[in-house]
Amino acid sequence: MRECGERSPEPLRVAVIIGSTREGRVGDGVGRWFTERARERTELELAVIDLIDFDFPARYPARTTGVVGEFAAQVDLADAFVVVTPEYNRSFPASLKQAIDFAYDEWQAKPVGFVSYGHGSQGLYAVEQLRSVFTELHTVTLRNGVAINLLDERWEEQDRAVQVLLDQLGWWGLALREARALRPYCS
Repeated sequence: MRECGERSPEPLRVAVIIGSTREGRVGDGVGRWFTERARERTELELAVIDLIDFDFPARYPARTTGVVGEFAAQVDLADAFVVVTPEYNRSFPASLKQAIDFAYDEWQAKPVGFVSYGHGSQGLYAVEQLRSVFTELHTVTLRNGVAINLLDERWEEQDRAVQVLLDQLGWWGLALREARALRPYCS
């Protein structure tokens, strides 16, 4: 049995999902900032999934399209997720909800952490709503996250929060990956 903090021989595959597709967004900058810090962790294999790179259909298709299948495949490959989300009108963006809904089984029994941003509330209203959505998808949402106030330019003060989030994501990611290997998750 591994000790607390002992590394798995296989890196944990973490998908960092940038949820905003709005013109003039800061989500790509927040995502890069987070990913730079996460890349310092050698036990993680990071993949950035920027929703702006997907030309999703305007309506939910009766049959899976190529782009929807590609997104679901990337979700399926990940062991864990970090969702980078803004707060728009006390919620998360429609682009993120649409993408989340294009996968289902691929999310199950995996941990989800959050990096949120906004003015004043730091995106925390968006995170609270996302917790409900991801609970319905049978994920484990992490207690701790990273919350950035865009009015405060000192993001480096969030470095400790990043490390706590990655510690929790690593533990849950490995535990759930091992559990899925022993017994497939059924909902």
